[in-house]
Amino acid sequence: MNLAEAKTLGIAFPDRKRRGRGTGSGNGKTAGKGHKGAKARSGWSRRIGWEGGQMPLYRRLPKRGFNNKIFKKVYTVVNVSDLEAFDAGATVDLKAILDKGLASKAKRSEMFKILGDGELTKAVTVKVDAITATAREKIEKAGGTVELIEKKAMRPKFVAKDGSKKTPGKPRIRRGNGKAKLNESAETGS
Repeated sequence: MNLAEAKTLGIAFPDRKRRGRGTGSGNGKTAGKGHKGAKARSGWSRRIGWEGGQMPLYRRLPKRGFNNKIFKKVYTVVNVSDLEAFDAGATVDLKAILDKGLASKAKRSEMFKILGDGELTKAVTVKVDAITATAREKIEKAGGTVELIEKKAMRPKFVAKDGSKKTPGKPRIRRGNGKAKLNESAETGS
């Protein structure tokens, strides 16, 4: 045993490969990088998910999860000029519009809206979910009336489905910093 061997005891690092130092090293010429292309160049690094220009997996798979689009208000829309097709004194609602064939029902729509384009000479009663100010003005000028359909009110907080008032139970205890504290609203009784 000599000093050189004693120094290497317990060290398990292999010798470093000296690339590109001639054919005798076994890693000459292309230095283990193959022939040409981006991978043979310095500074190349593969982006995560890159598949060589092929449509990557994360784009081939469909999107999933929550989307606000399904909560968008969608109206079946007609103009004031379309109401000329009805007789004077008629009641116009979404069903009447669809029966006359003046509009087709918009996808995922149960609501009806009138826009103000065109003129109206007959007095009609319209039942709508929404109407523009111009359309309302033109209908009322022709002697008609506008009835807005009431929107569904959301149930207020602490009211049961049967309409009875619920009172919050025990005051909630917030835990933080190792100490239990009563909620401020519970302390004040509101």
